[in-house]
Amino acid sequence: MASLGFVVLPNVPASAAPADLSIEYKCVAIENEGSIVRHGPVWLTTNLAFATDLTVGDPLNLTWKLGYDTAEPGRLQAPGYFATGGQVHATGYVEHRKDEVNVLMPRGVSDAHGPLRPDDPLTPPQTLSDPALTDEAGVITITPGDIELDFTPPDGVVVVNDGDDADNPSDLRIVYSDDQWESRVGRPESENHKHNDLHEASQKDASATLTFVGTNVRYMGPTDKDSSPVDVFIDDKKVATVNPSRDADDNPVNDDLDGGKILYDSPTLKYGEHTIRLVKAAEEGLMWLDSFEVSTTAAKTPTGYHAAKCSPVGAPTSVEVTVRPKPDPTDTSTDDPDDPGQDDPGDSTPPADATVGGDQVIVLPQSSTSSSTSSTPKSTGPTATNYYKAQVANTPSGGVETGVAPDAAGHPYGLMAGGMAVVLGSAGGGLLLRRRQAGHAGGTR
Repeated sequence: MASLGFVVLPNVPASAAPADLSIEYKCVAIENEGSIVRHGPVWLTTNLAFATDLTVGDPLNLTWKLGYDTAEPGRLQAPGYFATGGQVHATGYVEHRKDEVNVLMPRGVSDAHGPLRPDDPLTPPQTLSDPALTDEAGVITITPGDIELDFTPPDGVVVVNDGDDADNPSDLRIVYSDDQWESRVGRPESENHKHNDLHEASQKDASATLTFVGTNVRYMGPTDKDSSPVDVFIDDKKVATVNPSRDADDNPVNDDLDGGKILYDSPTLKYGEHTIRLVKAAEEGLMWLDSFEVSTTAAKTPTGYHAAKCSPVGAPTSVEVTVRPKPDPTDTSTDDPDDPGQDDPGDSTPPADATVGGDQVIVLPQSSTSSSTSSTPKSTGPTATNYYKAQVANTPSGGVETGVAPDAAGHPYGLMAGGMAVVLGSAGGGLLLRRRQAGHAGGTR
């Protein structure tokens, strides 16, 4: 009887290791006083990772992690007073070149920051990403470029108070004209002053100034029957004169430090940096200032107003990405060594007279010296194809019955081998029949 060998398939080549580039960046302001790079360059340490072996249709996932260079002191900083919710945005530029040059732009945004004062440190986005799709085979060259940063302020109001407290630390306080103001702290809560403190001036031309970034500002203080008129300047232009000793109908008030009032509310300003200055306009009376309220309308923030540009330190590395064609769906062969329907090439050695064709071994039947007619599987591995000899229990006078076909294993090779076994078994049966006929005739023809 015939013994059969196995089909041997090629191994899948190992995939190329993913790229993981460590790149240092230097960030500078883009010629804008509102930039979040405020007091000299800021250095970032980044890691750009992506796969380098893809198949057409796979995403080219760029993952770019950002962080501060801990060896350098510079940090991104808040450009003004802001309520909770400000965020830092980042856009990276990655050149990918095949037949022509194109640019991928992975993006990211930081978590929302809490209430901010000028120069508070900001946290950059942790990760930038851009899942670009590959649509044709070939080799793509990836080169990281610049990263642009920007800051989006929140909608809302922040109180800027005078004093060493949470709203306005002493090193960022409202600027008061020298020797013309007195701080009156510990005021009764019934007077409704912010933090129960107040600043008071008695001399004509005493001034208080605040520089802020936003779209609106309010002058907050008390109405009082002894108040002096106050001139209000926005960006060095006089815009109003208010008199806290009179009501909206210009009638005298009978108040004594009735605080928490809006004494001046600016019109909507173009988003950006502005200065409000208050000046005592008369010799008589007193001038009081409790706080300013700065408002921001995020929708009015021009793109790039707080921007910074980060560039690689030194020449960046270029990395090639191989994009392979999709497999032919009509090709039933597989080169996956883990496919359970495939024979393990390590379980059997092809016969000596096997014919090798392309990526497979075409197996020819061989003569067997065994007289046993029992079924003997060639391999007993969990993923092996079990092949059987043709089963011939009786020898009828009309010829040999067909044998049992091999179990299917998802590939045509088992059926081909089984067919060869049947053919060989039929030939052997014919020879046996002739010998019996000869014996019955007494050895004569």
